[in-house]
Amino acid sequence: MPQPLQGCRVVDFTHVLSGPIATNFLRLLGAEVIKIESAAGDTMRNYGGIQYADGMGPSFASVNSGKKSIVLDLKHDADVAVARELIAGADVVTENFRPGVMDRLGLGYEACKALNPRIVFCSISGYGQRGEVRHQPAIDQIIQSTSGMMSLSGEPGTPPIRIGYPAVDTYSGLLAAFAIVSALLQRGRDGQAQQVDVAMFDAALVLMISMAGPHLLTGKRPAKQGNRGYSMSPTADTFPAASGHLTLGAVRQDQFERLCRVIGREDLIADPRFKDRGTRVTHGEALQHEVRQALAGREAAEWASLLNAAGVPAGEVRELPEALAQPHLDDRQLLLSIPAGDQALRVLNAGFCYEHDGPGVDAPPPALGQHTAEILASLGRTPEQIAAFLHREDSKAES
Repeated sequence: MPQPLQGCRVVDFTHVLSGPIATNFLRLLGAEVIKIESAAGDTMRNYGGIQYADGMGPSFASVNSGKKSIVLDLKHDADVAVARELIAGADVVTENFRPGVMDRLGLGYEACKALNPRIVFCSISGYGQRGEVRHQPAIDQIIQSTSGMMSLSGEPGTPPIRIGYPAVDTYSGLLAAFAIVSALLQRGRDGQAQQVDVAMFDAALVLMISMAGPHLLTGKRPAKQGNRGYSMSPTADTFPAASGHLTLGAVRQDQFERLCRVIGREDLIADPRFKDRGTRVTHGEALQHEVRQALAGREAAEWASLLNAAGVPAGEVRELPEALAQPHLDDRQLLLSIPAGDQALRVLNAGFCYEHDGPGVDAPPPALGQHTAEILASLGRTPEQIAAFLHREDSKAES
């Protein structure tokens, strides 16, 4: 059986992170992704200071497995003509240039729709294709700032701090992939082209729906809450243990009572200050002091085991390498091992499982321009024409 997007061709003009993450999800679901690169290649090929197979930086390798790379200089008519031929036979076009760039290249939505009346055309940008600030440049950290995200991170009273990974780029890519697949389903019904406009700013606000939604409904300004959970329960927080740190999620009354029994403090259940959720929030500092003292008697991992067995959500705070080393990830098929020359690249899968024919890829990220000849041949170019094209591209790179 084929994967969900097998037979779908994506012409991918994206670079760096948000766009390649979007097309990475499409590729994991079986789409053919043709990555259009300049002679210099995607900037991400050189990010990170560490080089993997074929000189690729790890950030690039992480989100480009199984794609095909063709080198085109979109300032030259012959190369634009190749791009137009690819678009004419594609299902999806993706791009994440500043608004207006694709139009100036003659490859914007209207031009693509004229070539292919069924095309799904997805643009990812900082502030979208419409609106008064659409031309402002943006990267993940800028959007974390302007969206209010940085104002929510950290402990009360601390300065703004970014989330420790490019959360906006990541979610924008995921949202774009979802929007593209939805548009393909819509096209299956009406047969029409569709323009998908994903703004990182919009995506950041949607990502914060648990905070933005209540503010819209109540007008209450959200505040930093550190490690305390969304419920604001004092026993949904992170605590030091004898070794390491432990995060608790005791929100309900029964969970609070079980917590007290496991840590040997059943007396807290009868304490009038902690009799229900409201009083526990009022006397939160006192309750946390008592819990902190009790947790100091065992290691975080031991507490997590005991509490989970008792039905209390709990987990030790891990470093990322330890999280990625958990044996159950093999059961989840979350980590892929992809042959790449004399080594194997370990990359993340899509993050969900199917009963059959689910997400995955078994080909490495492409070397720059690796598939140029193959793609040109698929467009009907003769061996002589391909050789001439490649020679011209090599001459451009040298100059």
